[in-house]
Amino acid sequence: MAAKLILFPVPIGDSPVDLALPTYNRDMLNTCRHFIVEDTRTARRNLKRMGYDGNIDETIFLELNEHTAETDILHYLDPVAEGHNVGLMSEAGLPCIADPGSLITAMAHRQGIEILPLVGPSSIFLALMASGFNGQNFAFNGYPPIDGNKLAVSLKNIETHIYRDSQTQIFIEAPYRNDKLLAFFAARLMPTTRICVACDLTLPTQYIRTRMARLWLTDPPQLHKRPAIFLLYK
Repeated sequence: MAAKLILFPVPIGDSPVDLALPTYNRDMLNTCRHFIVEDTRTARRNLKRMGYDGNIDETIFLELNEHTAETDILHYLDPVAEGHNVGLMSEAGLPCIADPGSLITAMAHRQGIEILPLVGPSSIFLALMASGFNGQNFAFNGYPPIDGNKLAVSLKNIETHIYRDSQTQIFIEAPYRNDKLLAFFAARLMPTTRICVACDLTLPTQYIRTRMARLWLTDPPQLHKRPAIFLLYK
C-alpha cells in the first residue's frame, strides 16, 4: 500500500485511552516512525499512552507550532515519497481543528499524498453535542479578543448571527482566563441569550451546563485552569 499522511487524535486531558480512541488507531500508530507534532516532549508522552510500540529514541519528530516558519515544513512530507507513513498529532483532541496541522494537510493535497483521518475526541464537538444548541448551523470563533472593548463590539455582531441566523457560536479560552470570560459573557449578553459551559470533557470532573446569561451571574462554577468550551445561542 502507498504511504500516506495519517491524522492521529489524542485523548483530551488524562482520560483513559480506551475510552477515547479505537484500537485501530493504535494499529495505525505502529506503522509510523515519523511524526509531525506541536511539542516533542508531550508527543513522546502521548505515544507511550496510546500504545506505540516503536523505539521512542529512534522515532523522528518534526515540530509544527506558532514558532515554525512555513519554509521550515517544506520537507516534512518527504518520508512519504520514500515509502514511509507520516503521522500528524495535535497536543490534544483532533489534529487540524484549532491546530496548525492544516498547513500539512494542505501541503499533502498539493503533493497528491493520501490523507487518512482517524476517529477521536474533539472538545468542540462534544460540547456542541451536549449543549442543546443548533448543531446544523454553528461557528467556531476560537479565542475571543482579550481587550474588553473589542470583545464587547464582537459580541454585538455575534448575537446578530445567533438571533438572525439561528447560529450557535463556540469559543475556547486560555484556562486561566475562563472565569473572566464567563463573567463577561454573563454581564454583556442579552439576559435571555443562553450560555453553555462544557469543562473537563471526558474526565471524571466533567461539567456541562446550559442556562440563560443572567443566571450565570450568580453561583458560577470555578473554571480556573480547567479546559473549557463556551457556546452561545438563543
